[in-house]
Amino acid sequence: MSEHDAHYAGGLVDGARLMQLMGDAATELLIRLDGDEGLFRAYDNVEFLKPVYAGDFLEVHGEITQVGNTSRKMKFEVYKYITNANLPEQESACDILEPPILVAKASGTCVVPKSKQRRHQK
Repeated sequence: MSEHDAHYAGGLVDGARLMQLMGDAATELLIRLDGDEGLFRAYDNVEFLKPVYAGDFLEVHGEITQVGNTSRKMKFEVYKYITNANLPEQESACDILEPPILVAKASGTCVVPKSKQRRHQK
């Protein structure tokens, strides 16, 4: 996360930015499955578990859990792998987190109209 991603005092990144990253992962999953980016219909659960700060390095894991006629249910996990939050006096210092920390998780549904499904044929 960059300083540009920080939304609150102390370099805290807002949850909306994490949801945007999960949406990007959903787009990739849909392109891989259907050959189309589809549309995110709804999140049915979102949990922000730990704070994220400017300078943190994140990785988003996404998985399609169910494929319907046009709907695709998905789940996401966001992990923090590197942080500099513990070292504010050393602006460029960072720590690798072993194991990585789960900072957010969510599930939701995306839709790809039949006419847009180029790869997946049910």
